[in-house]
Amino acid sequence: MSSLHSKLNTDVGYYPLFMNIAGKTCLVVGGGAVAERKVRMLLKFNAVVKLVSPEVTKGLLRLAETGRLHLEKRDYIENDLEGVVIAFAATDVENINSSIRAGAQKKNIPVNVVDNPRLCDFIVPSIVKKGPIVIAISTSGTLPSLSKRLKGLIADEIGNDYVRYADIVGKARKFLLDTEKDGKKRRMILSELGKMDIKEVNRMGFRKVKELFLTSGNK
Repeated sequence: MSSLHSKLNTDVGYYPLFMNIAGKTCLVVGGGAVAERKVRMLLKFNAVVKLVSPEVTKGLLRLAETGRLHLEKRDYIENDLEGVVIAFAATDVENINSSIRAGAQKKNIPVNVVDNPRLCDFIVPSIVKKGPIVIAISTSGTLPSLSKRLKGLIADEIGNDYVRYADIVGKARKFLLDTEKDGKKRRMILSELGKMDIKEVNRMGFRKVKELFLTSGNK
């Protein structure tokens, strides 16, 4: 095993992974603008967000007051990591961020330390989210400004037609998985749908597309 490890490239390699955080607790430590951006993105994916910081932005305070955020206005303690699936160290104090990193390591919790890729288990890509469409863009931590530039270019290309199409086909696929047990038939129907023009699918809408599935499934 040691000889295999010696031959491996030890350069950082970030593996892209989409993680389901809906209904799961994510910890953010810090109360500034960076922490607020992290919180707002987590909320877009229906996470339960716990924020720990003695001082917070007005935006974070409003989120807490409306019940969208669990706020603890105090200093971080290691017990804050209990029951969380991922953690973000977003303070501007190096020793606090390092403490969060050390605590997360002991509990095998992936942690992101803002502006310090060396301490990160994962980095956060630039994200384009429109309806069910999610596109993540990364330069492996080497040039965040380019990721943001690419995000803008890609976001401009993803119009409402794509969002509506993804919604219709996503619902139709779920319907098909629930009603058609024959895997070969499912693949055939999805293949037929994939050949259809996006505008045609949008014009038909979910109900007509579903009727097409039923007809195809009964052939």
